[in-house]
Amino acid sequence: MSEEQAQSLLQQMQALESYLSDLVQREDTVMKLLQEAVNAVESMKMMTGNVDCETLVPIGLGVYVKAKINPEQKMIVNIGAGASVEQDKTSAINYMESRIKELEMVLQQLASQRHEVSMKLEQGQHEMNRLIQSNHNPTQ
Repeated sequence: MSEEQAQSLLQQMQALESYLSDLVQREDTVMKLLQEAVNAVESMKMMTGNVDCETLVPIGLGVYVKAKINPEQKMIVNIGAGASVEQDKTSAINYMESRIKELEMVLQQLASQRHEVSMKLEQGQHEMNRLIQSNHNPTQ
């Protein structure tokens, strides 16, 4: 393998490492969104009966205000692209559960891509090791 081929392999491996880092970052972001969605569904499900639930509402920069929420009150659900809709609790839970399924699918796709890139990186490392060994032992 020539020096030019080695340089090309090194550049490919650097690009794969960068892509792998990006995938890990995206995976982390999706995992955080997934956890947030699961927490939202759990919170909505805990609001039952006719008794108002007391909660803390963030108003910014770590400041909260106590608020009472009627469990039967409509909820505002962000549906994307800056749009929100008013839904009853059951509809909001159903919507969030469908979003959870979508996020789980995205997470699986990212994990699959991460695995593929890791395998390609490993192949590149084996190829680089082979190159180094052949340059140190030119008789082979």
